[in-house]
Formats: sequence, structure tokens, C-alpha cells
Amino acid sequence: MKCKRNAAALAALLLLLAGCGDAVRSLAAGEPADDAVCALDGMSLKDYPGPKAQIVFRDGRIDYFCSLSELFEVLFGDDGQRGIGASYVQDMGKADWSKPRGHWIEARSAFYVIESRAQGAMGPTIGTFAGKEDAQAFAAREGGRVLDYSQIKPGVLKPGTRPGHDAHDDSMR
Repeated sequence: MKCKRNAAALAALLLLLAGCGDAVRSLAAGEPADDAVCALDGMSLKDYPGPKAQIVFRDGRIDYFCSLSELFEVLFGDDGQRGIGASYVQDMGKADWSKPRGHWIEARSAFYVIESRAQGAMGPTIGTFAGKEDAQAFAAREGGRVLDYSQIKPGVLKPGTRPGHDAHDDSMR
């Protein structure tokens, strides 16, 4: 009798773990299709330089963003982290700035260069890097300062890179 209970418990545990594996796989970064557009404004991702971002929701849906300010608009927004499973940015130490593809890293582990001269989809943009040394080298070339994820707050982002589409519209005039 004890063996049957142990076997049933083991079977239940294996089913649970198999479900966890699916959840982990569903939170992986996705590569946007050539016709992918920004979840907030419909701009084509492939038409603009600079790093892109994405949020993978717990239900498996992925929202792509053509600028980091839009990612932070969602993360800092009223809905905050509701339903978000993971967020990703591109490692611009490896990706081509003019046509970035791939090289997705977790947003929480990235280093960010703010206040640089680098241009993206919305004008001035935030550079994203997996390594602090790459971020520092970029800042030396393009200006700006290096922050880790915990230091990114609405108050430290300059106009044009601050969350909120009003800032985007002003930066494009």
C-alpha cells in the first residue's frame, strides 16, 4: 500500500515538474518576426536602430517595444508587474546597433547607459548591455552614465527616455 502511495506521489510530482518546465519555456525571450510592431504605438521594430525590449507574460503572450522608454512605461505604469513573467532587452555589446537582432538578456541583469547621444526609435535612447565593461565603453564613446536595473527610476530618465508617450511625442518634434 505504501509503495502505491509513493508511486502516486511521484507521478503527481513529475506532472507538476513537467508543468513547471512548460512555464519556464514559455517565459523565454522570443525573436520578433520581421513584421512585429511595438505594443504601445504600432511602430515597426525592424525600421529603427537601437535596442528593443520585450515583456513575456505568464500566459505566454509577448509584447515587443521599439524603445526602452516604452518598456519602462509598462513596468512603471499603474498595472506594474501584473501578469508579467519576464522582461528582456538586447545586449548591444553583441547586437548591431543599426539593425539589432537577437542577443536577448534579462532586463534585471542588464546595465543601462542613460543620457547618451545614441539615437533609437524615439530619438535619444537608453543603451543596454550584459557586461558593465561594454556599457562603460559605450558611455565613453557616446556620453552618458551607466546604471544597473535597480537604479532605473522615472526620475533619473531624461526627457525623451522617460516613460509616457507625451515625452516620446516631445522628443520627436
